[in-house]
Amino acid sequence: MREPEIEAFRDSVARFFTRHVPPERSAKWRADGQVEIGFWKEAAEAGLLGVSIPSEYGGGGGDFRHDIVIFEEVVRHDVSGFYVTGHNGVVTPYVLKHGTDEQKRRWLPRLCSGELRAAIAMSEPGTGSDVQQIRTTAARDGDGYRINGAKTFISNGQGGNFIVVAAKTDPGAKARGVSLLIVETDDAPGFRRGRKLKKIGQDAADTSEMFFDDVWVPAANLLGAVEGQGFRQMMTELPRERLVISTVALANVEAAMTTTLDYTRNRKAFGQPILDFQNTQFRLAELKTEATLARVFLNHCIEQQAADALDNATAAMCKLYTTELLGRTVDQCLQFHGGYGYVEDYPIARLYRDARVCRVYGGSSEIMKIIIARTL
Repeated sequence: MREPEIEAFRDSVARFFTRHVPPERSAKWRADGQVEIGFWKEAAEAGLLGVSIPSEYGGGGGDFRHDIVIFEEVVRHDVSGFYVTGHNGVVTPYVLKHGTDEQKRRWLPRLCSGELRAAIAMSEPGTGSDVQQIRTTAARDGDGYRINGAKTFISNGQGGNFIVVAAKTDPGAKARGVSLLIVETDDAPGFRRGRKLKKIGQDAADTSEMFFDDVWVPAANLLGAVEGQGFRQMMTELPRERLVISTVALANVEAAMTTTLDYTRNRKAFGQPILDFQNTQFRLAELKTEATLARVFLNHCIEQQAADALDNATAAMCKLYTTELLGRTVDQCLQFHGGYGYVEDYPIARLYRDARVCRVYGGSSEIMKIIIARTL
């Protein structure tokens, strides 16, 4: 990850975020509960959307490592709530890997330009991680499909206008009956956005409900143009999604360590900096060691993903370890802040709140353990 070209790209991304997202702007996003739509165009003009999409489709022609740089810099510059992780890291790869030639030509340039802002609608009330049990249906109607159902916990749910919807085209076939259909919401009668969910943390992330009431889409919006491929498509892409979550989790671990080291160097107790106490040094030494080990493993997984060789169990191990480490790290780092750690003026308070969901979304820690256990 330290190749000169990658580091030059990192510098350009860092400059963009420094210039375009000053602290007061990200604070407004948190207060508003979502990132302003106009920022997507700014990011697209800077070449941050679709950076790993081939140039023939309007992308940057880079690879997964360039996406990783963006995801890490989002954390380091507190670009709170910007769903580039899902847009670049999850949805555009769905289209690139599973779309037909016509679908790639139709959608990828608009995803790269910011005209389309991605979201993926899998989760439903009552189904959790069991995608096979989804109840949303997509029934054939003329030369298209009519979608009916409800989705929840949808990231970018208020700002997204390009929704990948998991639905049953054959309700009696379990996994083999799941298909992915694209809904462009700017012209989709029957589509409704539900409430923006008020969460414990991640205040600027517009996590929402969605409702599909007889929403008609043409057959050309069936991803891959073959029914019943949705479950396989989702399972194929889950290792990448979990690696994206791992990347963000570890970047937050490092952010928590940085702000805590700064605090403990400057905050005094009993006449000396908190960092001078042996207990502080020992605990932070342990956390730094764990973070370093996680970084080595994460970089290995990134290399595997870049070579299209990352398997499901290894991705699950990476997500399990990095997200659990994030939970331990922010808890301990908040402790070193004392009472100030519980005050929103200090970054560690928000890091603490934002971290908790990382052990839930993209598959809970318990699901990760089940996946890993199958390899024993």
